[in-house]
Amino acid sequence: MTDRPEGGTGSEGAAPTPLTRLDAGSLGAELGERATLVQFSTAFCQPCRATRRVLDEVAALVPGVNHVEIDAEARLDLVRAAGVERTPTVLILDAGGHVALRAAGQPRKADVLAGLARAL
Repeated sequence: MTDRPEGGTGSEGAAPTPLTRLDAGSLGAELGERATLVQFSTAFCQPCRATRRVLDEVAALVPGVNHVEIDAEARLDLVRAAGVERTPTVLILDAGGHVALRAAGQPRKADVLAGLARAL
């Protein structure tokens, strides 16, 4: 997974700073005990399907990790607040719901595991 720094450039007209923390209420699902893999997807996105499989496998492999998939078209409010520009976008949240890492595009399993290790 490739890190993307949080926040804007500080110049006028810059995009708003993306959310840096999500909770169960905003996600509509419980956070994982240790970490949460949040995936923003759309219905006809082929890479989103592959990403779902990878994140499900990782969540099953690592105790205390949940995978939450968000339908980007149904949750435009959250998409905008989180600064999601394309699908799939994956956020790795720590136990407190803070965004530890974010990446756009289809991740490899090894990259998700490495990113998760950094977030734990």
